[in-house]
Parts: sequence; C-alpha cells; structure tokens
Amino acid sequence: MATQPIPQFPADFLWGVSTSAHQIEGAAELREPSVWDEFTRRAGTVKDGSTAAVACDHYHRYPEDVALLAGLGVGAYRFSVSWPRVNSPGGLDFYDRLVDELCAAGVRPVPTLFHWDLPAGLDWLERDTAARFAEHAARVAERLGDRVHKWITLNEPAEHTLLGHALGVHAPGKQLLFDALPVAHHQLLAHGLAVRALRAAGVRDIGIANSHGPTWPASPEPADVEAAEFYDVLLNRLFADPVLLGAYPAGLGELMPGDVEADLKVIGEPVDWYGVNYYAPTRVGAPQGAEIEFGGVSMPAELPFSVRQIEGVPVTDFGWPVVPEALTELLTGFHERYGDRLPPVVITENGCSYDGLDDQDRIAYLDGHLRALHRASEAGVDVRGYFVWSLLDNFEWAEGYARRFGLVHVDFDTQERTPKASYHWLRDVLRAQG
Repeated sequence: MATQPIPQFPADFLWGVSTSAHQIEGAAELREPSVWDEFTRRAGTVKDGSTAAVACDHYHRYPEDVALLAGLGVGAYRFSVSWPRVNSPGGLDFYDRLVDELCAAGVRPVPTLFHWDLPAGLDWLERDTAARFAEHAARVAERLGDRVHKWITLNEPAEHTLLGHALGVHAPGKQLLFDALPVAHHQLLAHGLAVRALRAAGVRDIGIANSHGPTWPASPEPADVEAAEFYDVLLNRLFADPVLLGAYPAGLGELMPGDVEADLKVIGEPVDWYGVNYYAPTRVGAPQGAEIEFGGVSMPAELPFSVRQIEGVPVTDFGWPVVPEALTELLTGFHERYGDRLPPVVITENGCSYDGLDDQDRIAYLDGHLRALHRASEAGVDVRGYFVWSLLDNFEWAEGYARRFGLVHVDFDTQERTPKASYHWLRDVLRAQG
C-alpha cells in the first residue's frame, strides 16, 4: 500500500463519483419498462437470476445517498436520467427533487442522458431512435437546465453495441456480430443531435462518456499485431474519431447506414469536454479458431481477433487486470493522436470490483490510477476531473448483484448502507487536495 500522499491536482479539478439509473434506482413500477427489464425477464440472462426492480432503492432513499456524497466531500455526482422514467407521469419530478437535494448539499449534478436503459419498443437499429433521443435531451434540459451546468449525452456506446447487439450478453440480447454497426452509428448520431438540442435549450458544458483502453498485441507476430490494430479501431477509434474528427476510421464509413457524410457533420458537433471511462487495457491476438471465455463473456470463434489474458498483473474479483500505468498510456496516446482536436478530458468512470468492507485492494487500485492520471497531466494532457465508479454497490447488469464496485456497501435485503474503507480513504484524499 502506497503511503505517500496523492499528488496535488489543480484547485478547480472536479472530483466525483458515478452511478446509473437502472443499476440503483429501483421503483420499476413507477416508470415505463426498458429493454433491460425485458432482457432480465428471460431465463439465464443474469447470472444470479436477479433484476433491478428494487436495486438500491435509490428512488426512495436518495436523501440518504446525497448525504453520503456530502460526507465523502466530492464536488460532483454523475448520475443517469432514466429515459423510461422521464416518459412516465411524474418521472421528471424525481430528478427535480434529486437535483435540488444535490444543490442544497453543495454537490454539482452531472446527468448522463442515456446509460443503456432504452425504453422498451425503441431500437438503436432504427434511425428514428436518434431523433427521439434528441427530444428526450431537450425535455430534460428544459426541466433541469437552470440548475445543471454539466451534461453527458451517452454512456459507453461501444459496450452497448458490442455486448447488447453484437454478442447478445446484455440487453436487448441481439447477436448480430458486425451487422450491429448501425447501432454504433445511430448512437453517435443521437449524441450529435443531443448536443445540438441541449445547446438550443440554452445549456452548455456538454460531453460524452466513451470507454477506452490501450490495446496490446499478444505478440510481435504480424497476425497478432493486425488483430490488435483491428480491435483498437473497433473499440476505441470507431467511437472517438467521429466525435473528435468528424470522420470514421478508414473502411468503416461505407459500412454505416444513411447519408454518412451528412451525419458526420452532426456527430462531429464540437463537445466542450471528452469523457473517458477507463478500467483496463486489452491484450489481443489473432483468432484462435474456437470460442473463448473472457471476462465472463463468450467471444465467438468467427471474430477476426481473440482476447487474451494479461499475465503477471493483479486482477479484480471480476478478473479484470489492474494496470494503472495503462491509463497514462491511453491519455498520452489520445493527446498525440488528436492534438488540438482533443478537448479537456474528464475521467467519467474508473473503479473495480472487490468484496468486503475493508477493501484495501480497491484503495490500492484507486491510489495507483490517481497517480497514473497525474502523470498524464504532467505529460501535457488537459485533465479536468475524475469520477469513481461507483458510489454504491449495485445491480451489475448481467452479473446481477455478485460484483461490488461501490465505495459504500449495500445490504440488498435491508438496504442498509455502510461506507467501506475506500470511502474513508477517498474522503481523506479529497480533504488533502483542499
């Protein structure tokens, strides 16, 4: 365990924690169903057979959770606004109350407008869903824009495309492989349309939360290098290039639906900052000719790459490798690739799954990643904020309640909240930052 203080970040650096609506809110009976409600009703989709119908009951317990935020000392809380709840009577009233509670506690509200819980009946394969999302964004901005001054359009369109539409292990459970590419395009189009809708509603300071991580070839062999480069394009550049450069990586634009050139002008609408969700690098090699299990996900044999284990490093309870220096590599690589097209960066998610209240492994993880982030800042990357995933143990998608990412332990039988050692550690770090 490191004993040296965390290096000082700038005085205006934004410290926060993140959650998402479907994973914590509960009160499913008070909103329209989402694709995740439909997905979890299917047998075998969630490993422990659970649903998010109650989850952390944040809908009813949000004052207690805001008090935890205030006690932690964070400057901001990143939450998501459930599109199905907004579509329901009184749904926006809940977010009104939540935002008021946050403002009263001195915690800056940072809403994400889409975090995977698409209203049932909508489909990202359909172009019209992008237009519907822009309407959703405008509606939320009209209601909350007088108090909310930092906005996120989408969360992790890469994972929503890959896991939900290509491999089928997340909602809506489609197994389209590369026929899922229109899902990526329509989400990116939705982002651009939402940026325009938010600005038309008079709000500013808009970003996106894309997931990224370095891709490492399994070996210097040409086949492994080529496979790694393809994976990097698919999971990193496919979602960054259109937003930051207004162009798809070579060869991908012609695979997208519609008038791609016109759409890219919308997708490339300048953002005020760029959100990065970082967890781990990925080691990739040539196809191995058989389906393999990686990180709880079965990777089909027909994919033109195979994901391999990174050996010689610690792993989380989820089996994810712990490589803090890869965060420095990722951010400095983005700085070199995009140059002045890269706006200020905010780490919108970073965290790990470990059991137990005395979670020293989580403390070590966060300590290492904050130091890695500071090194990226020293190397010239304009980093403006850092959000830990997550405030609470929650419904971890297809893993159910088996994975615990929270700084605060939740007893899902009693809903009792108990701050973990990592909560107290981060509180002390933030106090030392001043």
